[in-house]
Amino acid sequence: MVRMPRRSRTTLIDQIRQAVIDSEMSRYRISQLTGIDKASLSRFVHGERGLSDEAINLIGELLNLEVVVRKKKRRGK
Repeated sequence: MVRMPRRSRTTLIDQIRQAVIDSEMSRYRISQLTGIDKASLSRFVHGERGLSDEAINLIGELLNLEVVVRKKKRRGK
C-alpha cells in the first residue's frame, strides 16, 4: 500500500506566531504596546506556551490581522 503524504496544516495560532515573527516591530515593542509580558510573548513565539484569548486579540489588533474563512473545496466534482 502506498501512503500519500499528509498535507501539513497551519493552525491559526501558528499563523499568529508567524505574524509576530514577520512583524517589523520587535517583540519588546509588541510587548510594550499590548501589555503582554515580554517573557510570555517570547515563550509563545518559541511554541513553549500559548496566550490568552485577550492577548491573542491584542496582537491581532496591533498587527492588523484579519481572519478569513474559506470554504473547503469539494472533491470529485
